[in-house]
Amino acid sequence: QVNCLQITPDKKYIVAAGNPHIRLFEINTNNPNPVRSYDGHSGNVTSIGFQKHGKWMFSGSEDGSIKIWDLRAQGCQRNYECSAPVNSVTLHPNQAELVSADQNGCIRVWDLTSNTCSTKFSPDGENAVRTVDVAKDASTLIAANNHGTCFAYTPKSSDNYELRTSWQAHNEYVLKARVSPNAQYLATCSSDKTVKVWNMADMSLLHTLQGHQRWVWDCAFSAVSSYLVTASSDQTARLWDLSTGDTIRQYNGHHKAAICVALDDSVPEVVDPSSR
Repeated sequence: QVNCLQITPDKKYIVAAGNPHIRLFEINTNNPNPVRSYDGHSGNVTSIGFQKHGKWMFSGSEDGSIKIWDLRAQGCQRNYECSAPVNSVTLHPNQAELVSADQNGCIRVWDLTSNTCSTKFSPDGENAVRTVDVAKDASTLIAANNHGTCFAYTPKSSDNYELRTSWQAHNEYVLKARVSPNAQYLATCSSDKTVKVWNMADMSLLHTLQGHQRWVWDCAFSAVSSYLVTASSDQTARLWDLSTGDTIRQYNGHHKAAICVALDDSVPEVVDPSSR
């Protein structure tokens, strides 16, 4: 199965990661075969992402490693070892740090200049941290765990993150937490079949997005943070209008669970959903 999808910054390629392979595909082509493969993980790949100019890619895996890859070359360029399966990895907006979350409940910040772990902390003891994200303005680090609890940290320095607040976002697993590109909204996807949208200023609840019939695994914001796409075990994806909290479009066609989603928003933002 495909665990995660990401589109390269130049919008030419899409990367799909599974167990344990990572494949690069051309988007605007009829060729179904990958143009490049990145092999080196020995377990499920749970996270992938890109440096903002597409110079390199990072990945995290249940094999306990985080790897950095040159998109134009074969082989892993760097390797960082965690002591537990890696559930989530995100790139800090400064492009010089990776933040990882693991099954043992630990968040680590990796300094890509010194190639070391600059700090680590545990939001809730040994309870697994399922997902982590950093706001594009670097103001907040968000983490969430299998108990449905979200944590918001304020970075005081590269090695000091101060807990700002924590709250019970869901009563079941939080499977994904994403901060919007404008850093104003937080979306949390849950096994309770809902997605919740929060105001990043005070973490107040703005919308509960209801409609999926099974677990909601992943989400992606549009470029100007007006829309959200979600993927669910109910075999559908949905497009939501965040000004109203309503479903604009439901995408059917999968015969198994849809557990990841990527949004190519290189088209103009204002578009009639019925024409897509």
